[in-house]
Amino acid sequence: MVNSSQIPKLPLPPSLVGSEVGSFTEFTVTQRMPAIARRVIVENNFSIEINTRLESLATELSTGYLPPLLNDTGADFSAWDTYLESYKGQRWIDVPWFFAETYFYRLILEITHYFPPGIWQAVDPFQLQKFQGLEASIDSTILLCTQVNNWLDDSQIDGTSNQTALIALLYFALWGNRVDLSLWSAFEDDRSRFDIQNQLAHVLVNDVSKISKLLTNSQGGRIDFILDNAGFELVCDLCLVDFLLSSNLANQVYLHLKPHPTFVSDAMIKDVHNTISFLGGTNHQQVTSFAQRLEKHISLGRLVLSENYFWTSPLAFWEIPNSLKNELANASLIIVKGDANYRRLLGDRHWNITTSIADIVCYLPAPMVALRTLKSEIAVGLKSEVVEEVAKSDHSWLTNGQWGVIQFVA
Repeated sequence: MVNSSQIPKLPLPPSLVGSEVGSFTEFTVTQRMPAIARRVIVENNFSIEINTRLESLATELSTGYLPPLLNDTGADFSAWDTYLESYKGQRWIDVPWFFAETYFYRLILEITHYFPPGIWQAVDPFQLQKFQGLEASIDSTILLCTQVNNWLDDSQIDGTSNQTALIALLYFALWGNRVDLSLWSAFEDDRSRFDIQNQLAHVLVNDVSKISKLLTNSQGGRIDFILDNAGFELVCDLCLVDFLLSSNLANQVYLHLKPHPTFVSDAMIKDVHNTISFLGGTNHQQVTSFAQRLEKHISLGRLVLSENYFWTSPLAFWEIPNSLKNELANASLIIVKGDANYRRLLGDRHWNITTSIADIVCYLPAPMVALRTLKSEIAVGLKSEVVEEVAKSDHSWLTNGQWGVIQFVA
């Protein structure tokens, strides 16, 4: 049951759905999601029976109806039974898009026997893509770890450098899914210079100075990250986490992770451990020292890895269970990463683009910042003149991941 005080103050607009002709939502349900199911077939050695079921799922998405969840042994099975009640007998394209996507990924797990009875090891159907993301970004990782180590050395000499480092690391956390070194200075002889100016024009709402001030003045409180992707993006997030803990700007950091694979690359607890192991196994001193610090933060209980089935549910953020909301209340700042988490914050609904984000996200128990690159046709808190300007220069600005927001709600 949702506490009515948690719901946004404004009337709720309609949900995004796949039947909106010509929309990115329609394209996702009818084209992108079938391609994802078929890529699972290609990248894994599943049985013919599993591959046949995955192909059936891919084929049914554009015109078919939601199938029931069969009786697997997942801990969230009964919860999904409840979520599905409202949508029985409906087509994939007619149910809310956020529901369709989260259920699609949950079905992939059922089809691939991710929750098997007995002692068999669960297979992450997206593991190959996660590992390839780490491997492909090793040059960027070396550069970033070197820079973090330099910033930490500087912060011990001069505390005023914290602000500069934090602002840069917040930008990395925002743009972390870019692995093409575009974040770095164009000067080949000085790759340590972070090219912030080049990125600023693509940040449509920029509350970064408010965040860095709050973090430098928080006197070592607790910061909670609601994480998005594994791969280089997770490395960027862990660099920010490490800087906060190693410079004592935070006493403790909680990472809120997915309890099972979803949205292809979303980070789980095992992905954090795998990432640290991968970094620790490189032959690069700057990277291994970073990995060792992360291990130490975890062993001391300063870095806590947490999972909750709410993060893989189809629920809006204001439907957060009280137990999880009470946990988040211990934070001095909640950092919400990525497009899917942003959609959850807004209930994945057709809000007016100029609506104040604070009027919607009024239900969290602590200050929040959303770090989000735009990859869906939903956004709030933008000025109409900014929207007009960016729409002239880039017709697909809402969905191509080239534009971002850093939005703070006190």
